[in-house]
Amino acid sequence: MSGNPTTTTPYGRPAGPHRSGGPGRRAGAGASRRRGVLGAGLLLLGAAVLPALVVRADTVDPPFQELDDRWLIWMGGPHEGPYRAAAAALDLFGGPLGALLPLSLLILLLVRRRWVSAGFLLAAALGGNMLVVQGLKHLVDRPRPADPLVRVDHGSFPSGHAATAALLVVVLGVLLVPAARRRAWWIGGAAFTLAMMWSRTWLHAHWLSDTVAGAAAGAGVGLVAWWLFGPALARERARAHDRRGAAAGAGTA
Repeated sequence: MSGNPTTTTPYGRPAGPHRSGGPGRRAGAGASRRRGVLGAGLLLLGAAVLPALVVRADTVDPPFQELDDRWLIWMGGPHEGPYRAAAAALDLFGGPLGALLPLSLLILLLVRRRWVSAGFLLAAALGGNMLVVQGLKHLVDRPRPADPLVRVDHGSFPSGHAATAALLVVVLGVLLVPAARRRAWWIGGAAFTLAMMWSRTWLHAHWLSDTVAGAAAGAGVGLVAWWLFGPALARERARAHDRRGAAAGAGTA
């Protein structure tokens, strides 16, 4: 007999034509999104690692040093007024003070027994800061611009502040922002990361290429960690939703 097959509800009423491939199509779309996240993460990591190899070959005069020098001239003085206040605030946020935000979030996740989310946060933070950023700093050991306006450590390439900003944007977007609102979050996060990149060059703490590589490294690590933890995060989120629904039902009863 021709025509679309129908399914019935638990009460025996027809539920309408059955459309084959619905759940499979959604699963395929989800797998495609995961592949896109992984691809973007690897591309961004490549955008940090490949320039690092170029800079390591000549730390004093890499191929893009002329652009870095020109940008640093544009970031010349006077270094006073509201710009200095904004740059100083971003400097504090990207330093040890900025660690309070992910640490507070980690404690909250552990208290709420969100073990997978806590593991994702730890893996992204440690992988981004300890492995990738510090690893590249020791590998390249590029000299910083002369006369930085803030205290700096060794190694100019890549920018740890820019990496931290981009990494936090990805991690907080995954853990705290609903999927329907993430586009606005990504746009705001990109603006925040660009502001951090500006502040590092305005303070003469980094070359422009350092900040580009740092932002790419931070976002890349965050996306790869999201790809690794994505299915487990979705299951944890579904369990939390089911518990809230059961609690609401019990309260109503």
